[in-house]
Amino acid sequence: MSSEATTQVAAIERRSGMVLRENIGRVLCIVVPLIVWFAPLSIPDATKHGLSISSFMILAWMTEALDLALAGLIGCYLYWALGVVPFNVAFSGFATDTPWFLFGAGLFGAMASKSGLARRIAFTVMQRVGNTYPRILLGLIVTDFALTFIIPSGIARVVIMAAVALGLIEAFGMGPGSNIGRGMFLIITYTAGVFDKMIIAGAASITARGAIERFGGVEVLWSRWFFAYLPCDIITIVIAWRLTLWLYPPERATLSSDTGYLDTEIRKMGPLSQLEKRAAVLMFMAIALWLTDFLHHISPSVIGLGIGLLAVVPGVGVLTIEDLKRQNYLIVFFVAAAVSMGEVLIQTKGLDLLTNIMFARIEPLVTNVWGSTIVLFWSAFVYHIFLASEVSMLGTSIPLLMNFAKSHGIDPLALGMVWTYAAGGKLFVYQSGVLVVGYSYGFFQSKDLLRIGLWLTLVQFLILLLLVPFYWPLIGV
Repeated sequence: MSSEATTQVAAIERRSGMVLRENIGRVLCIVVPLIVWFAPLSIPDATKHGLSISSFMILAWMTEALDLALAGLIGCYLYWALGVVPFNVAFSGFATDTPWFLFGAGLFGAMASKSGLARRIAFTVMQRVGNTYPRILLGLIVTDFALTFIIPSGIARVVIMAAVALGLIEAFGMGPGSNIGRGMFLIITYTAGVFDKMIIAGAASITARGAIERFGGVEVLWSRWFFAYLPCDIITIVIAWRLTLWLYPPERATLSSDTGYLDTEIRKMGPLSQLEKRAAVLMFMAIALWLTDFLHHISPSVIGLGIGLLAVVPGVGVLTIEDLKRQNYLIVFFVAAAVSMGEVLIQTKGLDLLTNIMFARIEPLVTNVWGSTIVLFWSAFVYHIFLASEVSMLGTSIPLLMNFAKSHGIDPLALGMVWTYAAGGKLFVYQSGVLVVGYSYGFFQSKDLLRIGLWLTLVQFLILLLLVPFYWPLIGV
């Protein structure tokens, strides 16, 4: 079967499953909120009505019955229009820094893509690693990690890396169904969704950081988050590389020296352009400020949005107003709505009620650092299976987690970081837009994702089990 045909079949299967989930979700989004609204519960009306509207938002996000941003905006509107909370509380998430940090991150990605800097970095790294399949595979993983700093979108990174991988697969003389193609696409897809949890660079980690600061009342430094997960990044790169080689041994070990694919692509790019130089300077400024925020304590959001806006200033930046118009504002609205929901639940006392219900079973197990790490990791992992979107999963659960941490005298930062990290473990395509995009190329099947997802999730858990009690205290986490 050709690559195009395989991709079409995968798209049709995925769409049929999505339609069923959406239809079920639309029914639940009406029935469940009405039941909660009119239920004879012995709680204040404001609490009950807030939970009713919140259930609509959560169900819509879980089942994707509506666009995520639309469901969030409808929920915020209903909080206000039905008199559950005042306008400034219903839309309070729009006045926090989290969605605007995400907006700045989007400008970063646009800057790296438009200038061609991201593509140049990808091909340059690949050229340096050599022409054997194991080296090329390692180069893909390392490049994926390096691009996380300048492309804060897992989907965008998969698209960029896919262009590189497709050329390499063709140069090897392989196609869909081959171990070479399967291994390359599996690893660039899966790691793209893992690395942006270990660096505050994607929608999920940005949402988590904002929720930890807002509801946990602790400062979340970009540099501390980065160094806390740095050993995990390095170990994950090595193990993911060796695991892929073991599970999917290549049909050919070496790329023919006469193909010259990478050299040809780099020659086509020519010397560094002015746009690339400007983009490189702006990104270096941002990364340098983030890495030193333990000295100056400037919020990562201020840095990210500031550099992002500077990138649009004529004569200084890389982007134009037209580029600004093409940004995905819906993801910004979605994150803002998720933050608003958390604030509404706090104001209406619904958060306390949900925290008691959600954490009642795990509370006896959270008695020490070992028990906390084990229980929180696997609880978040299972929770993510049911609440597919990792952004909505983190946006809806971290406020509860922070409330639990503060009420039990547990460090909110450590709990929040463990919970966020666990969102990186995935088994099914529907759990992340990044996985959907990688899957759509038709080079791997659902069973392949399940296979490598199980192995890497177990590896990540074991790494975390060592980092939390032994390494994190050394850096103040």
